[in-house]
Amino acid sequence: MEVEVGKITHFFSKVNVGIILVTYGELKVGDKLHLKGHTTDFFQEIDSMEMEHATVTKAKEGESVGIKVKFPAREHDLVFKVMEET
Repeated sequence: MEVEVGKITHFFSKVNVGIILVTYGELKVGDKLHLKGHTTDFFQEIDSMEMEHATVTKAKEGESVGIKVKFPAREHDLVFKVMEET
């Protein structure tokens, strides 16, 4: 099961960092994400996050956070958190 938690608002291609605006719930280091858009579709785990150049372990609704991504992402790509099936 997946829950939409935010969207990409900016992508820095030189360092492969995507800025995620959290629109629902929260993100934590270790969460598995699914990034999906017009040409984007990949899964990855959050290894680390930064907010205003400071390392953080979680981000809540309304906050923007930067994460290193494995593949290029684009503005307006949706970010889903993959929930464990119980």
